[in-house]
Amino acid sequence: MNRHEPWLEELLQGAADEGKTTARQARIVEAAVELFAEKGFAAASTSEIAVRAGVAEGTIFRHFKTKQELLLRIAKPAIVKLLAPFLLREFKDVLDVRYDSYGEFVQAMLANRLEFIRQNPRLVKMIVQELPLQPDLQEQVKQTLVPLLYPRLKAAVERFQEQGQLAPLPPPTVLRLTASGILGYIAGHLAAAAGRFPDWDDEAELQATIAFIVKGLSP
Repeated sequence: MNRHEPWLEELLQGAADEGKTTARQARIVEAAVELFAEKGFAAASTSEIAVRAGVAEGTIFRHFKTKQELLLRIAKPAIVKLLAPFLLREFKDVLDVRYDSYGEFVQAMLANRLEFIRQNPRLVKMIVQELPLQPDLQEQVKQTLVPLLYPRLKAAVERFQEQGQLAPLPPPTVLRLTASGILGYIAGHLAAAAGRFPDWDDEAELQATIAFIVKGLSP
């Protein structure tokens, strides 16, 4: 196994402390995280997970009824116990600053997240890949993250709209389009880190993403 990312170490330790995870279950979770991040949920088979975890495939189904349950057992606690408090704590510094432009605001949000992405690339890659495809994960984000962040993000959008910097679209639309651009950049950033885009210029791509978002949302 590769060295644990901080989020996985914390997740496994927390589950072990609560008596919810055996050493064998921990190996299955570690292997699943690696393969889901490498290949995507649909392409990763339980037989591959079993081989990498060093267990029989039947062992996986004794602990997790389906591959879907295995994914959710990993992703849901990561969102609830780790991502939600982390984002609330870290985004607070960004949201408390009154930026002069929407571009500066978006850049601050991205810069704030890049260190977390660098430390936890498999978690981020797994969430970015699977969130659009997994209604259960979407519902978890809706219930957990949206109430924490949306009111303050909405207020920021409305302030920039009042200043004439953003088109008079509904704030949820502005945030959805902004998030689409940010997620696209993050996906490219992760692919480049894995060696898939050898000519990737991270700073240039970052600035191009911000310019695209700002221009697209200008009045």
